[in-house]
Amino acid sequence: MARYTGPVCRLCRRERTKLFLKGERCYSLKCPVSEAVTDRHSRAYPPGEHGRDRMRQGSEYLAQLREKQKARRIYGVLERQFRNVYAEANRQPGITGENLLRLLEMRLDNVAFRATWGASRAQARQLVRHGHVQVNGKRVTIPSFRVRVGDVVSMKPSSREMYVVRRNLDTIDRQLPLWLEAGEGRMQVRVASLPQREHIDEPLRESLIVELYSK
Repeated sequence: MARYTGPVCRLCRRERTKLFLKGERCYSLKCPVSEAVTDRHSRAYPPGEHGRDRMRQGSEYLAQLREKQKARRIYGVLERQFRNVYAEANRQPGITGENLLRLLEMRLDNVAFRATWGASRAQARQLVRHGHVQVNGKRVTIPSFRVRVGDVVSMKPSSREMYVVRRNLDTIDRQLPLWLEAGEGRMQVRVASLPQREHIDEPLRESLIVELYSK
């Protein structure tokens, strides 16, 4: 599968904002786009030989494209997957941009990330793929599996003492969104409702993505 396997800090630099793709590093001074980094060491400009020149470029299409790429990279979705999710969101009643974010939020790997079992979505995706996550008591190894209202997502009993999971729960200060309810010592979450736009704290302007695909 053509999934990006390079340095993820380059992706944050390309979008010139924090995408929180690397767990703890994103909250430290080592983050190249951190506001706390001094100007001398800051690399808050796009990567590559002409990265600084790209900061001066701008157009309506470029803004739309960058917003789409930002959403793809935040949720770890491939181009074809993202286009299919958009097509489904466009068929649903309501606001297409909000439908798009709602479908992305209800992916199983994102739920595992929101539950703080993984420090990043990539780590949460790995937990799902390795069979550590259950949905309604059954093991699910598909990160793109979409949960529904009323589903109970939990860590497998034999995986609850994993060092990485315990460490993430103890050290990461991330609030559980209002559409999820915690239980069993935070080793289980229940999908209480559909996520609303105000519950999604990602720095995305979904209207630009809709404009891009509407052309």
